Amino acid sequence: QVQLVESGGGLVQAGGSLRLSCAASGSFFSIGIMGWYRQAPGKQRELVASIMRGNSTNYADSVKGRFTISRDNGRNTVSLQMNSLKPEDTAVYYCNAGAYTISGLYAYWGQGTQVTVSS
Repeated sequence: QVQLVESGGGLVQAGGSLRLSCAASGSFFSIGIMGWYRQAPGKQRELVASIMRGNSTNYADSVKGRFTISRDNGRNTVSLQMNSLKPEDTAVYYCNAGAYTISGLYAYWGQGTQVTVSS
């Protein structure tokens, strides 16, 4: 009953920037933790960044200083500003959120958006 829709992916040259956004919609009381994961071909899905309702954040070491995660609790959105992109950042990026529904707390995933960084 909860849908997450990502936007903002695309092709960018090394050193460039992209901003990913994710919006939650459907039937829920509130959204708890939100985050961004990514998965490159042949590799495991990894956490890129996460953010709590109180705005505490956590970043993978590989993106610290380059990526910034933010959220708007009123609009149920989360964004990932990606600067100084590297070819190693190429992956499918997935939005993740924990949603409080009438049935309880469940995790939801977006469909993913491709980010490709060329050299």
